[in-house]
Amino acid sequence: GAKIVHMFYHFARYVVIENMKKLSVGTGIPFAEAVMWRPQDMYMAKARHRVAYNKLLQILQREDFVFQEYRGKAQ
Repeated sequence: GAKIVHMFYHFARYVVIENMKKLSVGTGIPFAEAVMWRPQDMYMAKARHRVAYNKLLQILQREDFVFQEYRGKAQ
């Protein structure tokens, strides 16, 4: 349901941020810290969050549909 998708979204975001932190060590690229900053325009930040969240939801729904079709054809 929606709670699981929300949990997956936050988990994926956490994994990406941690990966960016690990990969940026010693490179002089501070983008991992920039991800954690609060944006100046919260309206745009919320809009980007909604777009990313909806895109993830669409991907998961499409994946579920493909799995159901595959199971149906396998039986």
